[in-house]
Amino acid sequence: MDDESILKFVTEYLKKKGFKQTENAFQEELQNTKTTTTNNNSASPISSTSQFDSDIAKHILSLAESENAPTRYQDGYSKLRSWTYSSLDSYRHELLRVLYPVFIHCFMDLVANGHVQEARTFFNSFREDHEMMHLRDLQKLEGVLSPSHLEEMEFAHTLRKSKISIKMCQYSYDLLLQFLQKPQSTTILGIINEHINFQVSPGPPSSICDDADVVTVIGGSQDAANQINQKEVHWGLLEDSLEERLEKAGSLLSDSEKAEGETKELEWDENKKRSADGGKQGASIKKLKKDKAVNVTGKTARPEANSIPTAPRVKPELALPVIPAEVEQSILEDLRNRVQLSSVALPSVSFYTFINTHNGLNCSSISHDGSLVAGGFSDSSLKVWDMAKLGQQAVGSTLQGESDATPNEHTLGSNGGKRPYTLFQGHSGPVYSATFSPLGDFILSSSSDSTVRLWSSKLNANLVCYKGHNYPVWDVQFSPVGHYFASASHDRTARIWSMDRVQPLRIMAGHLSDVDCVQWHANCNYIATGSSDKTVRLWDVQTGECVRIFIGHRSMILSLAMSPDGRYMASGDEDGAIMMWDLSSGRCVTPLIAHTSCVWTLAFSCEGSLLASGSADCTVKLWDVTTSTKVSRTEENKSGNTSRLRSLKTLPTKSTPVYSLRFSRRNLLFAAGALSKTV
Repeated sequence: MDDESILKFVTEYLKKKGFKQTENAFQEELQNTKTTTTNNNSASPISSTSQFDSDIAKHILSLAESENAPTRYQDGYSKLRSWTYSSLDSYRHELLRVLYPVFIHCFMDLVANGHVQEARTFFNSFREDHEMMHLRDLQKLEGVLSPSHLEEMEFAHTLRKSKISIKMCQYSYDLLLQFLQKPQSTTILGIINEHINFQVSPGPPSSICDDADVVTVIGGSQDAANQINQKEVHWGLLEDSLEERLEKAGSLLSDSEKAEGETKELEWDENKKRSADGGKQGASIKKLKKDKAVNVTGKTARPEANSIPTAPRVKPELALPVIPAEVEQSILEDLRNRVQLSSVALPSVSFYTFINTHNGLNCSSISHDGSLVAGGFSDSSLKVWDMAKLGQQAVGSTLQGESDATPNEHTLGSNGGKRPYTLFQGHSGPVYSATFSPLGDFILSSSSDSTVRLWSSKLNANLVCYKGHNYPVWDVQFSPVGHYFASASHDRTARIWSMDRVQPLRIMAGHLSDVDCVQWHANCNYIATGSSDKTVRLWDVQTGECVRIFIGHRSMILSLAMSPDGRYMASGDEDGAIMMWDLSSGRCVTPLIAHTSCVWTLAFSCEGSLLASGSADCTVKLWDVTTSTKVSRTEENKSGNTSRLRSLKTLPTKSTPVYSLRFSRRNLLFAAGALSKTV
């Protein structure tokens, strides 16, 4: 082939790959060369230019002739894989991070070019390298069988449009550049240039067990996320709150009185259970699980819990509802009788078990005092049980299947006759979320029918149907003061509503995939959203802007919880990982890997010293928050311990995945779940 054809192929190659600056420089050099050769009457531009490497020209020519050849992806990835695995131990773990994004984009490029069979062979040949860290992603990509699937599948489309951010040290980065400069690495170089952002840090390589966000997919560059995280966040508590008034009045009770208050709450709960047992005429007696040591050890631990620094006070951005005087007195009474929890004073737990739901229970919710329990079902119904009325039901119509339940758990079910629950019907699709108002007089439910419904627990009726989302609504949560609520949907948005308006007040848009869960900040000025795009975002309620992006999870986020002082947030994901975030800095305080399955629910104790997590692995775990947040990063690095949140206790159920957790105002922990025969 003549020189003119080679120059043409080089120009077309640069243009196709998007190397505009290189193309302009090449054209300029070509013009200068032509001018020189014309003056010197040389034979051709190429033969007269010593700077042009004929080997590189031949290689580019071969690429131009076989641009879509599937073998170049397999060969290029194989050579990169062999090179990384043969690198020095100190740098190998950083270089290995490049393999996963290159692997998935080689596969998708093959599919996009129509080489489906070669793509399947490539995928199956190397998938084992990435199954441990990215199994869920690979299972999704396995369904890509044609170029149209790349456009239709949301996950694949997101990967094609987004850049992956990778952290590595300067020397690892230099080593990678040296490898990519070889002629046979042109294909891999194009993929890396188009789909990867490198965050190069000076100094030695990071440790193998470094931050969890070494490889993350985000909608843009890491610089954009860092810029958003520079925004100021006022994470303090509201001015003139009931807790603040109680502290100013100096009306906190003594330790013995607090312990007595919790005892009264437990007795109230046990009396209801006894009345239910009495209505069964000789049914087997079940005992409620109570930790007697709590009331004894709690007395010595409370000074430590009270030593937590007071959070700053902020003004509300929303117009807050007025709390009735009688309700305020009731809340103050609960606060006076609150038991302070700590690492040596763990909470008592009351667990409600649904039985015979036939896998139809999608969600559950518990009122602030545990007196009402709601369940959302796949048959579009919402059912609410009143714990005080369970003992008044006739024999055989109350707690069906009691002999199958754990002796320490309440059991909820039905068996003909008069229903032991209140049935709410109105949705036209499965109910995915339910939440009680802070006072327990209203219930919100969200459904796959794209609506949120407001129910009255007093009137047992549907009051309002809120329409705004275009797709299923996965989660809905009342604000801490009531009246306002937030919803999260498959349409990738979260919305803020007020009970008296049928249209949303704010729409939070920015996630790349489903918004799976939503949680209010303690001061009602912010909401947090967890998404299938593996990020958590914090939004300003007044402006609707995103003020924080939290990156680090490796799977979809299913649960969120805010600390009572408003400084920390916990998030749980599909793989069982929990992360504690500092809202002021946007950094992860600590990741903790303990659960073996999805973390469906999280809850902080009322003074913020403990975190409870409930999972599909049928356990409730209690974590020590107070001591964990005091450890400095230097101390952590010295000890080599990357999980600074100390696990205090694991509470296993018989075979009941934990759907919901809630601490009462007096610090009794309520939990609920559906008995699973398959576990």
